[in-house]
Amino acid sequence: MNKIILLFLLTVFLWPWCSAQAGDRILFIPHDDRPISYHQTVEVVEAAGYELVLPPKELLSNATNMGHPQELWQWLRENAPKAKSAVIASDSMLYGGLIPSRKHEVSQAEIAERLENFKRLRQDNPNLHIYVFDSLMRTPYQGWAGNIEEPAYYEQYGAAIFQYTSLLDKGETSKLSAAEKRDLQAYEKAIPQECQKDWFGRRAKNLAATKELMDMTAAGTIDYLILGRDDNAPLCQTHRENREILAYAEKKNLPKSKFQSMPGIDEFNILLLNRAINDMTWNIPFVCVRYAPGKGGDTVPHYSDEKISESVEASLKIAGGMQVRTPKRADLLLLVNTEEKGITIEAYNGLPTEADFVPDLKADKGTKAFAKMVEDAVKAGYPVGVADIKYANGADNALLNLLEQKNLLFRLKAYSGWNTATNSTGFALGTGMLAGRMTDAAKNHLLTVRYLDDWAYQANVRAHVGTELVRTFGSYEYYYKLEDKLAFAEKRNTELMRDFARKHLPEIPVDFSVKNPWLRMFECDLLFAE
Repeated sequence: MNKIILLFLLTVFLWPWCSAQAGDRILFIPHDDRPISYHQTVEVVEAAGYELVLPPKELLSNATNMGHPQELWQWLRENAPKAKSAVIASDSMLYGGLIPSRKHEVSQAEIAERLENFKRLRQDNPNLHIYVFDSLMRTPYQGWAGNIEEPAYYEQYGAAIFQYTSLLDKGETSKLSAAEKRDLQAYEKAIPQECQKDWFGRRAKNLAATKELMDMTAAGTIDYLILGRDDNAPLCQTHRENREILAYAEKKNLPKSKFQSMPGIDEFNILLLNRAINDMTWNIPFVCVRYAPGKGGDTVPHYSDEKISESVEASLKIAGGMQVRTPKRADLLLLVNTEEKGITIEAYNGLPTEADFVPDLKADKGTKAFAKMVEDAVKAGYPVGVADIKYANGADNALLNLLEQKNLLFRLKAYSGWNTATNSTGFALGTGMLAGRMTDAAKNHLLTVRYLDDWAYQANVRAHVGTELVRTFGSYEYYYKLEDKLAFAEKRNTELMRDFARKHLPEIPVDFSVKNPWLRMFECDLLFAE
């Protein structure tokens, strides 16, 4: 339907409702206090002119505590009557947060009691729009020293657990060879029974809770539910459980207009907040999506089990938007930077060593062609957002250098390249759909944050400082668990980030500092002078 006609009909029939509800507040409970989960997402929505109400930060899980579900429920009960919508991370309400959901010792009875709170929330607030995002536990392909996100035993047995569950998954969908059957038995024997009991037992409790949330969605207690598959693979326990979830959704006749399961998790914050805003304003953003030459949308990126085009389409539906074929009709033209052959290039800095870090600044044919796509679209006057997913984590240095040379960095509406492919596409999409409501100054500040985080830090400074940690203190483990080296890392991160900004982003002030609030090098926080 032509957008003008659609908006006319919405205006005629729904304008009185929209006017009455204008300015309504949205309650937002993220799954932890990481910068991207918490204030960076909030900044996007507030830049578009909407009011978010958040719980006190100390109630959320962080690097040193497992969150406070009981207090979060109390806060939600107190604030719900004063809001129109609520975007809620179920992991925070059931287990304390996303990472606690992977390590908790919460009993089945206590989880059931916390689930009942969703029903009470609906009973006490019948007109509240309730949007929930949940997660299937991830299945990392190996354990890492100093990793805070998994049970301690995953460092030793994580690789075996991944391979074991991959074979279990494959055996349920196709036939295992004789060699694979032997491998399956060997992996099972290699994993201590007490570790298997703990890992599979927790997953069973979480899976049962997810099904209960799906039941509530079918009954109307929850208006919309997303289930995320973080750090996923085409064959693994997460994929195996998702097959069970999809069968359950079909059994319950849960339509995609009320429930979706898809790869990713961290981007659901901004996508559901978009949905809440679009539902309140009866708006349907039109988005045109184009991919880099080559494999493009058929790319199955690392940490996912589906084509990126499918993930982008699902993300758009979650946010309440609609995909259109031509940019002439679009509120946002999302350009997705993929590797020409459809592979995901591993992060520059996955495991620091004493070797000097040298960024790859040479643009290949595909990168040059993509940069030309961006340039042509901007010159044509289209509102352009870029999702940079050629690398598994961090920006494509060659691409950003080209955009810098072409003076395009701040002519975009949105940019994201900070983490996994679905994280980046979802955040670029969610930001870009709101960019039309922002001032140029607000939009450019958000771009500054992303360029400093995704380009300067993730794709450059993090690797340099990681190398310095190894050279100075003799162990790469500090990269994952900074401990008493936090002050050293934050000082060097700040110095190198400021140097990078002076060289590549001269239009922005450099009176910012860099923090590592989760006591590791994986993510950073940017503190700007008031």
